[in-house]
Amino acid sequence: MNSDPLFIISAIACIVVLVILLIGIGGFAKGGEFNQKHANRIMRYRIGAQFIAVLCILVFIFIRNLGN
Repeated sequence: MNSDPLFIISAIACIVVLVILLIGIGGFAKGGEFNQKHANRIMRYRIGAQFIAVLCILVFIFIRNLGN
């Protein structure tokens, strides 16, 4: 499973979501001008990255179940 390319892509997508989330939380905690300028954009990036990550996971599960 760990050597499956789709699993690796799904894991990377989840890590990207985590990084975007941490940037958003950090900006929110810091506040100020950065948060006012970029909070909504970071939220949109996170939602898009989450959509891609969930889609990758669902495709991975679907393909794995086809083999059984």
